[in-house]
Amino acid sequence: MSITVRYFASVRERLGAEESVELASLAEPTMGALLAGLQARSPEHARALDPDRGLRMACNQALCEADQSLADGDEVAFFPPVTGG
Repeated sequence: MSITVRYFASVRERLGAEESVELASLAEPTMGALLAGLQARSPEHARALDPDRGLRMACNQALCEADQSLADGDEVAFFPPVTGG
């Protein structure tokens, strides 16, 4: 099972537009576990996805929190609290 992770604004500048993640690699299929797994990928991921930056998260285009459950085919997004339009 996999999900698509999309990045926006300054996060996209650091990490690229998107990547695919296998849910089987997560300890639990939640946004919080996904965020922790992505931060562990590289020092650049850790910096770009640092929660102290006030990042927002969305699952299937709806804002969510770390306890949001994930399922096969979901699309998640990470973006800073203020983005241009």
